[in-house]
Amino acid sequence: MSNFWKRFSRNRSALLGLLILGLVIFIASIASLIYPDDPFLYSKFPLSSPGVNGFLLGSDSIGRDVASGIAHGAKTSLMIGLIATVAAVFIGVIFGAFAGYYGGIVDDILMRVTEVFQTIPSFVFAILLVAIMKPSIESVVIAITVVSWPAVARLVRGEFLALKNREFVQACHTLGMSDYRIMLNEILPNCLSPIIVIGSLMVATAILIESGLAFLGLGDPNVMSWGFQISDGRSMLRVAWWICTFPGIAILITVLAINLVGEGLNDALNPRFRERN
Repeated sequence: MSNFWKRFSRNRSALLGLLILGLVIFIASIASLIYPDDPFLYSKFPLSSPGVNGFLLGSDSIGRDVASGIAHGAKTSLMIGLIATVAAVFIGVIFGAFAGYYGGIVDDILMRVTEVFQTIPSFVFAILLVAIMKPSIESVVIAITVVSWPAVARLVRGEFLALKNREFVQACHTLGMSDYRIMLNEILPNCLSPIIVIGSLMVATAILIESGLAFLGLGDPNVMSWGFQISDGRSMLRVAWWICTFPGIAILITVLAINLVGEGLNDALNPRFRERN
C-alpha cells in the first residue's frame, strides 16, 4: 500500500485531482446541512446576480438558489456515476471472464452480444433507453450501465486470454481446482489493476452522460442535477449567464479531477510504469 501511494503521489496532477474530487465529495455529503431547504424551492428574488440578495452564485428565473442546486446536484451526479459504474464493471467482468477463459463458442457468442451493444453510439443508445422507460434515477442508471459494460468486457477478456495459459493457472488445473475458483481466486485478482483504472474513468463518463440526459429533459424531474440547471438556464444565457456557467464549471472540474485520478491510478498500478520507477 505504501509503495502504491508513493508511486501515485509522484503524479502531481493526480494529487490535485484527488484533492478536487475530495472537495466535491465533501460538498455533496454536506449538501443537506449547508442547504437544508429543497433545491427546487423558489424565492421572490428571481435572476439575482451572484452575491446579491443572499445568493452566493445567484438565482435562476424563478428564484431557485444556483449554489444549492450545484451542491445537491453533486450528490446526484456522483451517486449515479458510482452506481452505474459498479453495475457496468460487474456485468463486464462476468462477460469478459467467461469469454476469455473458455474461448471457442462461448467466446464467440458473448463477444457477438458485446458487439451488438457497441454498434450503437453510447449517448444515442442511452437516450433511446431512457425514452423507452420512464425518466427517473433508476432508468438513467440502467441506461448508463447498458452502454458502459462492453468496454469492461473487452478489457477483461483480453486479460483472461493473456493469463489463462500461464504457469500458475496450469498448476491450479493440476491441483484439481474448479474453473470458477480459478477464475475468481487466481486470474481475476491479477486483472484488478486495469479494471480499477477503467472503472475510475467510467465514473467521469457516466457523469457526462447523466448531465447530457438531464439537459435533454430525460433525467428525473424530481431530482436536482447539473444538467437540469444548464438546461433551465440556456434560454437566458445572455441575461443571466451564471445559471448555466456555474453548473457547467462544476461538471468540468469534477470530470477533470476524476480523469486526473484515473491517470494517477494507471501510473501507480501499471506494471510497466512500476518497472520504470
